[in-house]
Amino acid sequence: MQFPRTFFIICSALLLCSSLTYGQKASPPAPVAMAPTPTPAPAPAPEYVNLTYLLSVAGPFHTFLNYLESTKVIDTFQNQANNTEQGITVFVPKDNSFKGLKKPTLSNLSDDQLKSLILFHALPKYYALADFNELSSKGPVSTLAGGQYTLNFTDNSGTVHLDSGWSKTKVTSAVHSTDPVAIYQVDRVLLPEAIFGTDVPPMPAPAPAPAPAPDVSLAADSKEGGSSSKSLPSSSSSHGIVELRLSVWSQLVLTVFGGLILLS
Repeated sequence: MQFPRTFFIICSALLLCSSLTYGQKASPPAPVAMAPTPTPAPAPAPEYVNLTYLLSVAGPFHTFLNYLESTKVIDTFQNQANNTEQGITVFVPKDNSFKGLKKPTLSNLSDDQLKSLILFHALPKYYALADFNELSSKGPVSTLAGGQYTLNFTDNSGTVHLDSGWSKTKVTSAVHSTDPVAIYQVDRVLLPEAIFGTDVPPMPAPAPAPAPAPDVSLAADSKEGGSSSKSLPSSSSSHGIVELRLSVWSQLVLTVFGGLILLS
């Protein structure tokens, strides 16, 4: 009786294991974990133009750059270029433009006036060279220095001329012209009328005209006239001698005839 009971227990255990194995095989597979959706990479930041670097390697614009940094206007220009949709247009004089600036001198300006003068060299918008043709017909254009600091533009067959009221200059080359930053070289410092008034310095006097060459024919005539005038005294003196001789002979003849009459 002991053997059948042991056999029954073993068979029951095998049956239970087989049922568990079948249940594990028949159960549906566990769901596969979904991979997380990758976060899109942020858009690359726009490339900003470093105005300090650009002006230091171009030019030479060292004098203008020194004024930009000493007045802190470089921060205003950089902010206008980087953080606005309008952009910026800068007119940069070369170093020799400041050396040739004798009157008026910038050393007599106050700190605020000097800052306004440097701001006067920029427009609060990006302008390509082709835009100045249309801009010239709109009249005075306000600069970054404020409403009363305006510039007049004239496009003469593709050459852009600027008139500040005190100084006139022109764009000689494009240093950088890619939206939103345009930098143009000019051959004179822009002096605003709002600082220096309306007493525009006089234009340099024109060179004197060369003296006309002397007329040779007139000189010859004057010489002939001089010789004839000199010959006059000689002819008059000869006439005087002849008249003197005639008068002497006439007196002698009268004396002889008078003597003859007395003797008779």
